Amino acid sequence: METLSISEVRQIALAAQGFADRAPRGPVTAKHLRRVVGRTGLFQIDSVNVLQRAHYMPAYARVGGYDTALLDRASARKPRWLFEYWGHEAALLPHELQPLMRWRMATAEKAWGGPRSIAAKRPDLVQWVLDEVRARGPMTAAEIEEDVPRAKDNWGWNWSEVKMALEWLFYIGEVTSAGRTTQFARRYELTERVLPAEILARPTPPPEEAFRQLVEQSALSLGVAAEIELRDYFRLPATSTGPAIRALEEAGVLIPVQVQGWKPKAWRHRDIPAAKPLHVSTLVSPFDPLIWQRNRAERLFDLHYRIEIYVPEAKRVHGYYVLPFFHGDRFAARVDLKADRKAGVLRVPAAWLEPGAKAAATAKALGGELRRLADWLGLQQIAPAERGDLAAPLNRVIAKK
Repeated sequence: METLSISEVRQIALAAQGFADRAPRGPVTAKHLRRVVGRTGLFQIDSVNVLQRAHYMPAYARVGGYDTALLDRASARKPRWLFEYWGHEAALLPHELQPLMRWRMATAEKAWGGPRSIAAKRPDLVQWVLDEVRARGPMTAAEIEEDVPRAKDNWGWNWSEVKMALEWLFYIGEVTSAGRTTQFARRYELTERVLPAEILARPTPPPEEAFRQLVEQSALSLGVAAEIELRDYFRLPATSTGPAIRALEEAGVLIPVQVQGWKPKAWRHRDIPAAKPLHVSTLVSPFDPLIWQRNRAERLFDLHYRIEIYVPEAKRVHGYYVLPFFHGDRFAARVDLKADRKAGVLRVPAAWLEPGAKAAATAKALGGELRRLADWLGLQQIAPAERGDLAAPLNRVIAKK
């Protein structure tokens, strides 16, 4: 069995995620974004906007500043090439993956409680909402709610019920997103009017085949991975991932490897090239697929990361919206950031040095990265870091910017 060092697996993982690809020489185009999605497989969506929406950040980390309208158009205007669905949480996925996600659409009993309950108890509501979208879409949930009949003895629905009906229809694939408003609300539309007819006409693969293809995509995006990581990438059923891995191993697609220091068994895709030294310097979003699986991040990068958005302020260790900073061949720092758009300032509530990283070199590199980020976000100034063991050296760098 092939044995790989942690350093080699790091390099392979970074390359698989697109960090080794040549940077654009000119403005970032849709072609560059397609290349990034080809590496990551999908972009996770999250509503937090304290710095920048989550789905915009992975491309920034890989190709630098770009016009986010390029990504908006990819899912909102023809010719679309991304669609929104439950991949790894809510996500933007390439159209080609839609047939592989139909197994999830068919498992309606797995939908979370509210939408499933509405579908069971109020099929009349679900049908009325679907008819509204068919007649008037694309529409937000709030726009549909404005048309809800008010006679309590006849309907008696409310906004949350309309929203849950929409989420049910979204889960089973009857409707999808035709883009989002500036307030980040989905604009629901019939799937048949959003996705290309050629995609919808593709045969639905048996679930076992869909699992094999999704595990293979996960392996390509991860480089080297344990079973839980191959399963978590598209949130596949635990009972289905093992058989998919075994089938791919028997076919020679996945090759078992031994990673020094790892207890879990691991595999690499046969098309993954050998490790090459890389130098990467970028901030990474908490929702970046490079660090989705927190145990993997710890085993692979010595990064113990927990997002603290939902932790009471007094109990937070590093901050509210903390981004790890990758520099060289390791995570060297983490920084709490906030975009103060009204004032035109990138605020730095905290900056922390990772164990083993050199403060002066890290602060210099991080200062440059914060300038790059601020320019992309259209922020003119970078405020001094307010706390953290990297604050003082970072502030010396910021003062010179």
